[in-house]
Amino acid sequence: MSRLYGDQHRAFQDSFDTRNMADRIEELAVVTEVSDDVRVFIEQRDMFFLSTVDQKGRPTVSYKGGAPGFVKVVDVHTLAFPSYDGNGMYFSMGNIAANDQVGMLFIDFEKPHRIRVQGTATVSKDDPLIDHWHEAELIVRVTISELWQNCPRYIHRYQKVQDSRYVPQSACETPIAEWKRTDAVQDVLKPDEQAAVEKSGGTISIEEWMECVQSGDDNV
Repeated sequence: MSRLYGDQHRAFQDSFDTRNMADRIEELAVVTEVSDDVRVFIEQRDMFFLSTVDQKGRPTVSYKGGAPGFVKVVDVHTLAFPSYDGNGMYFSMGNIAANDQVGMLFIDFEKPHRIRVQGTATVSKDDPLIDHWHEAELIVRVTISELWQNCPRYIHRYQKVQDSRYVPQSACETPIAEWKRTDAVQDVLKPDEQAAVEKSGGTISIEEWMECVQSGDDNV
């Protein structure tokens, strides 16, 4: 019995005569525990892609970024990562609260390599790890059901230019998101955010912000 494949996958495998190869890949690559080398790889990443399922059963994908180590291997069966201040939607967090099925994709673009994780997740503001990450609002724990390495051949090679200035650091104050300075959202900001807007130079127009986005300005 396959852990990964259903009838819909078998139909394509049989159509292209790859069932034996698919079975061999599952046999060789799919595991349920984090090995030492995988732990090192995951904890060196400064970003990953998170897939969740919304209330209508639709898959969604979110980019999650932080400092290297912001995803922690708690034990061989469990990963944890923080949820930082965002746009106030709490879309991924709300999805997890209603449907615990998640997928995670970790990629190294400089030395092409990727690892996929499937699992079940919980989200909590009372997790014991809440103080492990500066400015974490919530902690997500993922219990791994399957983990495997993907072929890297279609990964384009990229080099990192610089860290985002918004990644929380205990040694300095995290600037307010530039889009929160736009005039379109001033009436829905929280008091501390309003104060931060004033401290950062006041409001800007939505057009000014979009120009910064389109030009690749570091502040966005």
